[in-house]
Amino acid sequence: MQIKISGLTPLIQVFDMPTSVAFYRDVMGFELVMSSRPGDHFDWALLQAAGASLMLNTAYEADERPAVPDSTRRAGHGDTTLFFGCPNVDEAYEYLRSKGVAVEKPVIRDYGMKQLTVIDPDGYGLCFQHPEKAA
Repeated sequence: MQIKISGLTPLIQVFDMPTSVAFYRDVMGFELVMSSRPGDHFDWALLQAAGASLMLNTAYEADERPAVPDSTRRAGHGDTTLFFGCPNVDEAYEYLRSKGVAVEKPVIRDYGMKQLTVIDPDGYGLCFQHPEKAA
């Protein structure tokens, strides 16, 4: 018998929860569906958008959080990218630009995927992609 999987929900650690929630909710269009406590200050959140789920967890307890993010910790996220199916990568590009997100134009990879990559407030890559039709 195989395991029946109904989805995948990555958990990423974030430095500043309000900043990360604002990015994923207000820019990326996710809905905050659960958090570890009511209000604006919590340590864990579940966000969802169009069938995609993402959990955020604070990297530090409130009394242990440094004043500024640790650049070494952020650099460690450089090889972590979340990939989203996105039927219109060009529209996503224009939308993200309208929201003030630093983003480069989409590219078509040699394996046939049109991709647009942005970096979230904690250094995680977010790639929006869709197969490009052969010419």
